[in-house]
Amino acid sequence: MMPQATQPRSDGPRHVTILGSSGSVGQNTIDLLQRNPGAFAVEALTANTNAELLARQARAVGARFAAIADPASYAPLKAALAGTGIEAASGRDALIEAATRPAGWVMAAIVGAAGLAPTLAAIRRGAIVALANKEVLVCAGPLVTQEVVRCGATLLPVDSEHNAIWQCFDFDQREAIDRIILTASGGPFRELSLERMRDVTPKQAVAHPNWDMGAKISVDSATMMNKGLELIEAHHLFRLPPDRIDIVVHPQSIVHSLVAYRDGSVLAQLGSPDMRTPIAYTLGWPNRMAAPTKRLDLAAVGRLTFEPPDERRFPALRVARQALMQGEAYPTVLNAANEVAVHAFLDGRIGFLEIAATVERTLDQIPGGKLESLDDVYHFDTMAREIARGSPRMRANAPLVEPMDLK
Repeated sequence: MMPQATQPRSDGPRHVTILGSSGSVGQNTIDLLQRNPGAFAVEALTANTNAELLARQARAVGARFAAIADPASYAPLKAALAGTGIEAASGRDALIEAATRPAGWVMAAIVGAAGLAPTLAAIRRGAIVALANKEVLVCAGPLVTQEVVRCGATLLPVDSEHNAIWQCFDFDQREAIDRIILTASGGPFRELSLERMRDVTPKQAVAHPNWDMGAKISVDSATMMNKGLELIEAHHLFRLPPDRIDIVVHPQSIVHSLVAYRDGSVLAQLGSPDMRTPIAYTLGWPNRMAAPTKRLDLAAVGRLTFEPPDERRFPALRVARQALMQGEAYPTVLNAANEVAVHAFLDGRIGFLEIAATVERTLDQIPGGKLESLDDVYHFDTMAREIARGSPRMRANAPLVEPMDLK
């Protein structure tokens, strides 16, 4: 699953596909491609609803195929690509087609459980998959990792934390590793009291102090559910039990994560907070490529601080760890309920503290079950979404807070 030895690069440009090119990770990947003309050939790009941006990206990088998830956005996409020779398509099957086209390297950056099927399609043809969608491993980790091994695919982590661990993890001496330590910025409400968190708005929640991310991921950072999801992802990527995966709050976001060894050594990967660094590491792998990121000046930073996470104010961490410990379908339920709750918060239908509470209530109402197929994943995902949407506030029309304009 994870690379353990350097693989040779073939001559000529690396053929790439970006699943989710309109999002933050996708746009940063496009930026790196454009800064390295001749080094890459783009097979396919996909987006959810933003046909204008997708068409502009496809023209800029010379993609052969552009797929939009929303069928209603197909007409404007096709019109925008008229005369370019770029094939356009829409719908769920079009995303699968994009993933199955002949690109040796695929960026999996579709947000949420919607990214599962396209990512699996790329894995099943043995591609190198740069995984920026943590929900894929959260909701279907055992099934996905089995497919990686069965199909001879390679999974490269793009999340800055897992990418940092990958760079420090000695796969040839796995027995020498004591634990891994995920760092968390703490988000915009790290020092905010519970009472004040009750009244925060979606606009405040998406204003991350260090990273430029999409709305859903930014809210996950604000609740610290993102760190809970990353805990589950790390368990599957590095095959370590939950009690050997720690979380520490590091507000500066300079140390991206650490690996502790049994001899007392702790290796860390540092860098300025810019997603183009981990993206470049996967895009160029097994070589390193240039990236236009701000170079780290430790003297200018001056101080690096660390503190334990406060699970009383950020219960999402406790809920996610419990779901991982319970295993089976519980992480699937966790992810689905969280997606519903975050979107309800962004729509102004629930308050900030209700996000984690909704997830916990949903987990309490669903009995455990095994994941033996994708049908099982979709079954528990659907059940969790229905239960999470069932609260009176979710069904209310009147917003509780000012909704976020995501256009």
